[in-house]
Amino acid sequence: MLLTPPEQFGIIEKGVYRSDMLHPSHFSFIKALQLKTALVLSPEVPTRAVLNFLEDNNIKLIHLGLSIWKPNLGWRPVSEELIKDGLEMALDVGNHPILVLCTSGIHETGTFVGCLRKLQNWNFSSIVAEYRSYAGNKVRYVNEQFIELFDMDLITLPHNLPSWFIEQQKLLVINFKIRYEICIFYISY
Repeated sequence: MLLTPPEQFGIIEKGVYRSDMLHPSHFSFIKALQLKTALVLSPEVPTRAVLNFLEDNNIKLIHLGLSIWKPNLGWRPVSEELIKDGLEMALDVGNHPILVLCTSGIHETGTFVGCLRKLQNWNFSSIVAEYRSYAGNKVRYVNEQFIELFDMDLITLPHNLPSWFIEQQKLLVINFKIRYEICIFYISY
């Protein structure tokens, strides 16, 4: 059996994947992931074949793009509500394994992943490099600006966080304490 991943497929973190919209040629590959949830960020409705595939494989479809889509966002490429709700769902391990997707796999999904990386305290140049590696010549600087300006205080972390996120947060605290102690050491001399 030939396994064909979607063109924009990628692993974000353990149990969290990204993709462009699915087609029947991807079904064998996607089935192997044993997904629990598919989170669609774009307003376009998946095809009947995709909807049937998700239903037949007991994959819960959360179509945030359709329920939260807003036509007038000013300069923003997506709504803050879409990214906030999507991040909260993706950070709830009860939804894992989860596939986050949009029509192209670049714009809404790339912005979503960039905001997750910001929440993980990645530096901005690394976030932009990852975004651009998926976007290629379809880069939208307004997406990068949205990521940079997105307010992390909007996010309510779920109680059921994935272990990779918890471990990263612990490492950040340890790193901060070490830097603080080094500063105190140099100040005292």
